[in-house]
Amino acid sequence: MELKFSVPELVNLIKEIQEKPSRIFEMVSMNVQKEVGQYLSGLMDAELTHHLGRQKYERSAGKRNHRNGGYQRRFCIKGIGEVGVKVPRDRNVAFQTQVLPKSKQYEERIAEDLSVMYLTGISTRTLSLLSKRLIGRSISHEEVSKASRELKESVERWRNRDLSKEKIKYLYVDGVNFTMRTGKSVEAVPVLAAIAVTDDGTKLVAGLQSGDKESATNWREFFRDLKSRGLDGSLVKLGIMDGLSGLEKVFKEEFSNSKVQRCQVHVARNVLAKVPHKLKKPIADDLRSIFYASTKEKAETFYRGFIERWDKEIPSAVKSLRQSIDSCLTFFSFPEEEWISLRTTNVIERLNKEFKRRTKSMEIVAGEDACYRLLAFISLKMELGWRIMKVGKVRPHLPLYQIYTK
Repeated sequence: MELKFSVPELVNLIKEIQEKPSRIFEMVSMNVQKEVGQYLSGLMDAELTHHLGRQKYERSAGKRNHRNGGYQRRFCIKGIGEVGVKVPRDRNVAFQTQVLPKSKQYEERIAEDLSVMYLTGISTRTLSLLSKRLIGRSISHEEVSKASRELKESVERWRNRDLSKEKIKYLYVDGVNFTMRTGKSVEAVPVLAAIAVTDDGTKLVAGLQSGDKESATNWREFFRDLKSRGLDGSLVKLGIMDGLSGLEKVFKEEFSNSKVQRCQVHVARNVLAKVPHKLKKPIADDLRSIFYASTKEKAETFYRGFIERWDKEIPSAVKSLRQSIDSCLTFFSFPEEEWISLRTTNVIERLNKEFKRRTKSMEIVAGEDACYRLLAFISLKMELGWRIMKVGKVRPHLPLYQIYTK
């Protein structure tokens, strides 16, 4: 690259740089963009020469197709910015360059970067405002949304990936409501979620599927979909869930070798909802004693004491606990180092919290596909952390349990 300046131009340039030092980098960038544009134009011109089979102005018998000028086009390249190129044409309109993608105004790497920034929490409108600074070209929020939509195929491959190589022993299952746009209305749409635990304690998001969480039929279809993707149902030993209608029965039918652990937090909330405010703290203390007893025998002893103490005063709360107590204590049948991880569905609640944190700047999710894209990204991000925080390997100083009594 050769730069030529006359003496007056050089003097003016030095003065300009002294007044604004960053100007030199702007000039370098502009010159690079010009050179890259010329280089790409030359490549396309050589491409047309190869297509026609002869050089410019060269005649060849029987060859009727010829060069037919060209048109100007702008294209944005990562790390360089927007460059101007001249795309050559042939008279028969048979030539299509492979140097630049058809109908694209920026390269694929930029689209990928925009999608990742969008998924990490930057809104489409904010990205639109920042794009000129980031990549050298203003990109509309509609283009950002389009770039994100192009991830759909990858997300679907991930959602429907093969599970046959995963030896899954536990499943956390829950239905989570997400606010999204459906047609012209905005509704809370439930998504069925399953987080699996493998033999070595690693957690992974095994399934995400839109469906009514109160429908036993939908849950059955969800579990069968997991098995159709290779999940070995005979290896599943435990399902951790809340008390959704029909869910426990369907789970046991689809995974015949499994037991059910009901989420203790959900059970505690249901019990405390039936307790007068002045009794919430002693009731919460008694529940904690039951759920965090050192053995199942002690838990059952504390439970009997709970019945004797509160049955006459708050029978509705006692009845609520009585209906769930057996499923609440299932975790005692599994290794002690895993108990803290098996008591609740907090791992899925965390997925919901991350989704809400991500969508806070968006207000509304634009449909089911957008919801899946965000959930897939959040899931993969969480799985990275789960690799070092395996079930059964939880640090002993972490808080075990907390029931809000307000």
